[in-house]
Amino acid sequence: MTSDRFPSPARAELFAPRGPATPYRMTVTTALPHADAVALADQGLGAWLKQEGCEEPPPAVREPVGPDTPDTPAERLRLGDRVLLDRDHGPLRGGPGTGRYHRRRLRTPAPHGTHQLTLTIATGAEGPTWVRLEAETHTTGSGVRTPCRVPVPELARTLLPLLDATDGPAAVHLSPQVLTAGQVGGLIDELCDPERRLPTVVASVPVNLGLDQWLADVVRPLCHQLPGLATAYVLDPGARTEFNVALEYHTVYGGAVRTYLPEVDPASRQDGARHPVLARQRIEEDIRRAAGLLAREPRRLAAEQPLPPPLAAVPVLRVAPPSGARADADRAAADARAELAALVREERQDRAEQQARADELELVRHSLRRERRRDRRRPAPGDEQAGARHGGAPVRGMTGRLCAGPGGAVLPTMPGGHSGPVGPAGSPSHWIDAPGTFTELMTRLGEFPLLSFTGDQKTTLALDGLQCAGASWARLTWDGLTALQEYAEAAVRGEAGGDFKQWCERTPAGCHRFPPRKAVRGESRTVFSHTKWKRERMLPVPECVDVSRRAFMGAHLRIGGGRTAPRLHYLDDCSGSGRIYVGYIGLHLTNTRTN
Repeated sequence: MTSDRFPSPARAELFAPRGPATPYRMTVTTALPHADAVALADQGLGAWLKQEGCEEPPPAVREPVGPDTPDTPAERLRLGDRVLLDRDHGPLRGGPGTGRYHRRRLRTPAPHGTHQLTLTIATGAEGPTWVRLEAETHTTGSGVRTPCRVPVPELARTLLPLLDATDGPAAVHLSPQVLTAGQVGGLIDELCDPERRLPTVVASVPVNLGLDQWLADVVRPLCHQLPGLATAYVLDPGARTEFNVALEYHTVYGGAVRTYLPEVDPASRQDGARHPVLARQRIEEDIRRAAGLLAREPRRLAAEQPLPPPLAAVPVLRVAPPSGARADADRAAADARAELAALVREERQDRAEQQARADELELVRHSLRRERRRDRRRPAPGDEQAGARHGGAPVRGMTGRLCAGPGGAVLPTMPGGHSGPVGPAGSPSHWIDAPGTFTELMTRLGEFPLLSFTGDQKTTLALDGLQCAGASWARLTWDGLTALQEYAEAAVRGEAGGDFKQWCERTPAGCHRFPPRKAVRGESRTVFSHTKWKRERMLPVPECVDVSRRAFMGAHLRIGGGRTAPRLHYLDDCSGSGRIYVGYIGLHLTNTRTN
């Protein structure tokens, strides 16, 4: 069994970081009646299990299930070696007449753990039938290698068309849908619909390429990780013009792909900054990595969105003890019955605690949602003046940061009276205590918790043997690392206001300032297109960043002046792994000037 749902052990071990994988969560609706949706879901689940080599589960007992049906323990079926299927149904929490649910939980073996797939169908007293599919991996230890994220289950690809899944008024398709100019009005209505929960991904087509070619070669592979997490559309040339004229603050063009989060406000310039853009260049550099970036925001939203009321009212799963245990209990002595009663009480307490944790999580999700809404309604300081100067709002890049536009994010005031994040040692005095040699610098890298040095220490330590600049190179490198650490702390919270270059240009009060002219975003086109020079800048990164364990690090800091003065090359992955990877500290790598 080597599908996305059951990856082979060799493949899972080879392409996997350490730590838990990001779960997959799909929440959609269907216009089908509850009983029909359950029957089709069981049919799809059974066919999929058979395809995966498992025993097909027997038909569920079709008891008359109404709003007053009592809650019953889950039925547990063994479909193979370590393959368990739990099935339960009953009324929703809240009393008679609140609605009903059916649930299926499948557990299958995984390398060093267990795959778990949970399908829940719930219908309230009013409204549509809700369908939720969750896929996660439970590992046996924190050091076990797992994929960065749980892939889209094949069952999700089966159920979406089978159930005619929808998100509000919009159909949830498996692949991107091409739109013409006459369909733009419907797309705009969908973007602005208050019932929309899923992000909407809109792709544009480059002027110099045909629609069919771009769709087949780029857009479909790019959206491979989106089924059940987002709806996706491609604008043909006529639709692109109509769309950009209608949404002047939310445009997309030139082969870029934009993710529109729920609650779009087309008349708000400030709202345009919420919806991230994935540029064509980033897509063409590595389409596989770009697909992961594109799926990141939908996965985050799926994890943070509060559950709709019917799904939130589904009780936690309760599995009945084996029938043999019940028979033995009937024949047991009084002390055994007392022990069984104690176990039942403990089980009820555990279940109550699980339910309390689930309810608490829902309260947190609702609180986060309300806070984000308040933040969107609150204008940022200086927005009006900045808008007049730049003529547009900052546009959030698919790296998770504000990558262009006016102003910067306002950072909270920290203890001690200065604003912005606390530095690595918690105080500005740390900046004065800079190391005088690269040997000392390397021993103190642990003071930067969000920076990871992945390069060759020998290359860095060799700089101590060059007396042309003394200790100034080490101190300037330390200054750069300090500024990168402070930027990373803000970036992982989404408060950096741009990339590191922009951070240097608009360093918040109280933070360490690194000279903007020494912060370089990337290498020249000549270096990037030169095979040997580009290879020198393909530097080590963890597998969770790139499975090849190499990434192009064009961004760098100038350490001193001159043709061969040292450089610090880094990769900003704050929006992914939440870290910055420093892949090289040493003399200037080869380019046109060093030759």
